[in-house]
Amino acid sequence: MNSSPPALNPALPALDSLALLPPVAVAYSGGADSTALLLAAAQRWPGQVTAIHVHHGLQAAADEFVRVCQTVCAGLNVPLQVTHVDAGHALGQSPEDAARLARYAALADAAKALGMGAVLLGQHADDQVETLLLALSRGAGLAGLSAMPAQFERGGIMFYRPLLQTGSASLRDWLVQQSIRFVDDPSNADERYTRNRIRARLLPALAEAFPQFRETFARSARHAAQAQALLVEVAQQDLAAVGVPPAIKALQGLSRARQANVLRHWLLAQHQATPSAAQLEQLLAQVDACTTRGHRIRLKVATGFVERRGEVLAYSG
Repeated sequence: MNSSPPALNPALPALDSLALLPPVAVAYSGGADSTALLLAAAQRWPGQVTAIHVHHGLQAAADEFVRVCQTVCAGLNVPLQVTHVDAGHALGQSPEDAARLARYAALADAAKALGMGAVLLGQHADDQVETLLLALSRGAGLAGLSAMPAQFERGGIMFYRPLLQTGSASLRDWLVQQSIRFVDDPSNADERYTRNRIRARLLPALAEAFPQFRETFARSARHAAQAQALLVEVAQQDLAAVGVPPAIKALQGLSRARQANVLRHWLLAQHQATPSAAQLEQLLAQVDACTTRGHRIRLKVATGFVERRGEVLAYSG
């Protein structure tokens, strides 16, 4: 009697396109997605993978997550690094954003200390759709509609998201079929969080109306990312032409769309400031109206002010 071959981990083909030199780290929460990714990485690069678990201390089950991670890593003979972080949020900052920033900083620090060449993240196609829908709900521009990049640098470490075209259900189903243990974060069912409401209510409706929505939404995000990259190239060229800080007369020689693009780029690249749509419109109107020596500009933008200093714009935080 012939036995059927074991099912292929759906996370494994996703690693094929990664041009990585091990050793590598996997951000391992203990959840289904990062568990499948860890197993795939350990299979692809045996003996050259380390798991990093970030302990936020935000819920009672956090210590149980660590115990599950320890058990799985011991079975794989994969080293596990547990890093504790303080994920408290500042005034005006959402708890989700605070936890995300703390997590990436902790992962980068741990990876550098361990001598890892990169960190793999377990975000998948459903996460990408949720991110795109959140961006749409906020009226985001191309940068937001690009959703999550497949790779980025943070704290001197490259991060990769190889599963952005892999559905969550396929990862979970494979783990169940293989009787591999993973944890379910109870906070993922709390619909007070917008992302959880999207997951629980919108994704099933989209699947019924548009069965291929994960692939088509991901394609739209990639198109937006390509367009955003082009806008950045144009902004860099325009900023070189208008100068740093930008000369008002040179700005006035650009179309309004290019003025908006280069000012947004200048504020972000030089001052880590992101203007709201209303703030940018006000700034553009002031640049347009600045035709006399006595015209004064001082506008609130992000946490600081854009003001006129002689013939140029300056930003003070």
